[in-house]
Amino acid sequence: MAFALKKRGPSNFERAADGSMTLIEHIRELRTRLFRASLAIAVGLIGGFLLAQPAFNLLKQPYCRLPGMVVDGECQNFLMLAPADGFVLKLKLALWIGLIIGAPVWLYQLWAFIAPGLHRHERKWAYLFVAIAAPLFAAGAVLAYFVVDKGLAFLLEAGVTGTDSQLEVTRYISFVTNMILLFGVAFEFPLTLLMLNFTGVVSARRLLSWWRAVVFICFAFAAVATPDPGPFGMTLLALCLSLLYFVAVGVAFLNDRRKGRGKEIYAGIDDDEVSPLTFDPEPVQAGQRVDASAPIVAPEPVAAPAPIDRRYDDMT
Repeated sequence: MAFALKKRGPSNFERAADGSMTLIEHIRELRTRLFRASLAIAVGLIGGFLLAQPAFNLLKQPYCRLPGMVVDGECQNFLMLAPADGFVLKLKLALWIGLIIGAPVWLYQLWAFIAPGLHRHERKWAYLFVAIAAPLFAAGAVLAYFVVDKGLAFLLEAGVTGTDSQLEVTRYISFVTNMILLFGVAFEFPLTLLMLNFTGVVSARRLLSWWRAVVFICFAFAAVATPDPGPFGMTLLALCLSLLYFVAVGVAFLNDRRKGRGKEIYAGIDDDEVSPLTFDPEPVQAGQRVDASAPIVAPEPVAAPAPIDRRYDDMT
């Protein structure tokens, strides 16, 4: 016996895309998405709590490489100003690790809520940009760890206490994680340029015309962001950002060639420039003379009929 399959209605994604969902339904969907994202972060927090100690051992390696910090084959401990500092720091590391572990889930929930408002081609480019953003952030994080490893000794040697002084654990970990976050966000700069080019805001030729200012900004940012006042860390970060900028400009040129930009009729004309006439107008010749028609004479008014004498009708 054949059973008739029940026809399923449109999904929430389809209803949100065509605008048939009400405001209350959007709020309920947002609540559901936030709950799922929070649940994924909570599960990742449990895993992060187990991985917090290995992560701490990795972050403290620059500190242990300082001269005089290794005694009898073991790295000296950090200073703690409060009894709960160690536990609070473990929770912070667990939260960071939990965000990384649960990133596929909470990023998908965020995307599933935003995607219905985008066009199909916009969703395609969004997938590509997210796929590029993750490796760029990871590359920035690795570079930050390398710069901290090389610049920490210089910072302590330039101070009055020297390299044999112990550091406070929470401030040290905050310093390292802030550097990782700062470098990771800085490496997203070329991706921002590509987004501007793919959306048609700026052309590749215009991006290339900014190269002097961009290179200067990269070196100025590197001079402020790197903890090492020496030229090594600053030059390394500035060269990486400049290289990523030129790579982004090259991809923008390929995108402009693919879309045929620069071949438009007004491509070489500025917005405030008058476009020249590229054709010679033909002289206008006078047409044949048209004689005026005879004037129309209005007809004479018709007189009203004489009134009828009703006295005859009364006599009959």
